[in-house]
Amino acid sequence: MKYKSVLVISDLHIPYHHPDAFAFLKALKTKYKFDHIVNIGDELDQHAISMHEHNPDLYSAGHELEESKKHVKELEKIFPKMVLVHSNHSSLVYRRALKYGMPKAYLKHYNEFLGVGKGWEWVDDHTITLSDNSRCFFTHGMSADVLKVAQQYGMSTVQGHYHTKFSIGYYSNPDALIWGMQVGCLIHQKSMAFDYAKNFKSRFIVGCGIIINGQPKLMPMVLKENGRWNGHVS
Repeated sequence: MKYKSVLVISDLHIPYHHPDAFAFLKALKTKYKFDHIVNIGDELDQHAISMHEHNPDLYSAGHELEESKKHVKELEKIFPKMVLVHSNHSSLVYRRALKYGMPKAYLKHYNEFLGVGKGWEWVDDHTITLSDNSRCFFTHGMSADVLKVAQQYGMSTVQGHYHTKFSIGYYSNPDALIWGMQVGCLIHQKSMAFDYAKNFKSRFIVGCGIIINGQPKLMPMVLKENGRWNGHVS
């Protein structure tokens, strides 16, 4: 199957996502009428079971999951069919289980513990054919330089994970023109979950990516002075 209009979402970090993230995604859906939705990871934050220090003033593990499920159901209503790529935050429960020697047979699948339907499918990575017959590879984050990943795989590549990176780069050889797109994130940086970054000089870039007729385009979520979305999509 060839896809003409693709939306790429990354790094929502639910329940610590930007308060206008879903409204922004709805507006993009209305304008572009996507035929394929790819979420390239960290749809959940799972701060309470992080491998690093977690803030005790945030949700406990159980409360975080219950709060996350409310937002996940809201997102599922917007996008009942979506491919999701495994990622470091969203897979924390499985990584914790592996660390402590728990067999997979004891664990629920994402769909079950989040209460979503079979329209959401988790994969290790994702490759599709675009409407211009080119191939596109989706991964959560393999290198700080996404164009190097595209060169390594020999096809256009999209990734997230790096919250401060929002870019498109091109590479050409005698046979093809390929590109790499880094799509930022959709988090609420003022949340205590991201206190680790409060003294960073570079700030997180809020937005996502789309691919139309084989060509990538970055879609920043432009914020007003109060940190809320300005309500416009380009």
